Amino acid sequence: MPFERPFPRSFTAGSIREHAPPLPGVYGLSNATEWLYIGDADNIQQALLERVALSGSANSIQRPTGFVFEVCDRARQVVRLASLILEYKPAQPHPPSPQK
Repeated sequence: MPFERPFPRSFTAGSIREHAPPLPGVYGLSNATEWLYIGDADNIQQALLERVALSGSANSIQRPTGFVFEVCDRARQVVRLASLILEYKPAQPHPPSPQK
């Protein structure tokens, strides 16, 4: 099952602050041709702001242009994350989430 709202928002700090909530859930980063990363976070907004800061670094090979997200509780995140990764097959593998 795809993201609930599959149309990406602009991957900028301003857009993230305006659209992404400081709530738990899953999120995806894309560019014009592929899904780059799908992850989960206790605070979607904070995770996206950290990633937008990293996207301008010299170490960043792929430059995301858009993001999508879904709010969901921690219990549902693990299953939803696995489902989205299988469906979208992002270019960057997702590291295991830390145990809470």
